[in-house]
Amino acid sequence: MSGLHNGRDVFEYALLRVVPRVERGEMINAGVVVYCHARRFVEARTHLDEARLRALDPTVDVEGVRAALHAVEGVCHGGERAGQAAGEDVGRRFRWLIAPRSTIVQPGPVHTGLTADPGKEAERLLDLLVR
Repeated sequence: MSGLHNGRDVFEYALLRVVPRVERGEMINAGVVVYCHARRFVEARTHLDEARLRALDPTVDVEGVRAALHAVEGVCHGGERAGQAAGEDVGRRFRWLIAPRSTIVQPGPVHTGLTADPGKEAERLLDLLVR
């Protein structure tokens, strides 16, 4: 399939948003999950701006947020770090991660693009949309 797009493959991504007080709806971007079916790739890159998060809610459980973000990374890596999703393929793990939820760490809408290197794309999106 990559030959159809000059060596690039279709990828999907979703932002990871931290919503410390769901009732207020305020959020900061804290990561991105990138999935590329053609390359069997799924990876999360995270960056938590603690000062921005505390500006939204001074009482937020920062360590809890960090643990939730690390859990997303673990699901992407698979194996025992993925918990219940350990036996799933990368596509199913991505779909599980982007399913809507009402927790403090929430996925945003899914977007698509073309990339020759999904790992570099994840880093580019983290720099562009999170940092």
